[in-house]
Amino acid sequence: MRMLKIVALATIALGITPGAAFAQSKVTMWSRSSSETFMPTLIKTFNASHKTQIELQIVPNTEMVQKYAIAAAGGSAPDLLSLDLVYTTAFAAAGQLEDLTDLAKSLPFFANLSKAHVGAGTYQDRIYGLPMSADASVLLYNKRLFRQAGLDPEKGPTNWAEIESYAGKINALGGDIRGFYFSGACGGCNAFTFMPLIWASGGDILVDGGKRATLDTPQMRSAIDLYRGLVAKGYVPEGARTDSGANFYGGFATDKIGMSPIGAFAIGNLVRNYPHVEFGVTFIPGKDGGKSSFAGGDNFVVTAGRKNMGVVREFLDFIYSVEGQSLLAKLGSLPTRSDVADEALKALDQRYRVATQAMALGRTPTSPVYNDIINSSTGPWKQMLNEVFFGNDVSGSLARAQKTMQSILDSAGK
Repeated sequence: MRMLKIVALATIALGITPGAAFAQSKVTMWSRSSSETFMPTLIKTFNASHKTQIELQIVPNTEMVQKYAIAAAGGSAPDLLSLDLVYTTAFAAAGQLEDLTDLAKSLPFFANLSKAHVGAGTYQDRIYGLPMSADASVLLYNKRLFRQAGLDPEKGPTNWAEIESYAGKINALGGDIRGFYFSGACGGCNAFTFMPLIWASGGDILVDGGKRATLDTPQMRSAIDLYRGLVAKGYVPEGARTDSGANFYGGFATDKIGMSPIGAFAIGNLVRNYPHVEFGVTFIPGKDGGKSSFAGGDNFVVTAGRKNMGVVREFLDFIYSVEGQSLLAKLGSLPTRSDVADEALKALDQRYRVATQAMALGRTPTSPVYNDIINSSTGPWKQMLNEVFFGNDVSGSLARAQKTMQSILDSAGK
């Protein structure tokens, strides 16, 4: 997010305004490539039934943040944007987003919108982002391997002791079968799937409104011990150590992994592309029970200076309608409006319902410097996890990460 600070300062220095109000007839919109399975169809359907027309551009995931920051500073940003929800506060803090508070609270179904998305879209008590698409972290388990290992294929693990026990029994099947998989060198992946272990156990990562890091806690140490034990006992494939996310989903799809924490997006992919994989979906549990989830996906935001809220309301009414929510669900996104979720999912694989329940209890940590502390390939979160999962100095790694993360947070607050 240092890029955003630089861009914001450049904008002020050059006297550039983010753009004029958009016309009623045609607006531009960017969406990241992870939404390519549903956004083009969603926009095409909207355009076919509305006078307002949206021109959509798909931007590669890895380019979106920098591309939008530069475009916003130079006055060439799109009118609308589907943005990874964790970055909403960063752009709001940089003055690049339009305040949607009044519009949001005027929606009759506002109370039913994903609270995690709205929370991630709120900066200094004002709403800058509303739910666009949704994903939730869940635990997938291979029913065939469960059955072969003498486990109940209809019951996933409900605590950490069961995860370790089940992984051991599946590993004992031999060959190249392994009990558990995670991408060990991927900061974002493990934010999505490892943080819920801590939340479900009563711990946290960021507190005081995202201003204070809390890495060295009993819950964090216990969760680390769980993963270290799985690795040390050989229950995790060796390739997990260097997997930066390329195999985040593919590991489980091999049909040789017993359990893997992953996103709900995998459900549709498995059903369509790997029908031979017999799998179940359950919640990511806490140490002694409980459950939690990372609420991911995108927020809908408007570039600052685009004042025609009539167009925005027209689009939001469509995506939050039963038609819009059903279309999103059919194409790969979880519903973001809880009161129509059952209707939107009724024709789909019933395993999505577990993911929808996970979404309802999901959390999303927010900070204007989220990228620097969590997602960055050189950031403290990613560095710490790889060290504590596979290294020998857990206390030292935790201490270094805590110090670095807090330093970044303190600098952002100045």
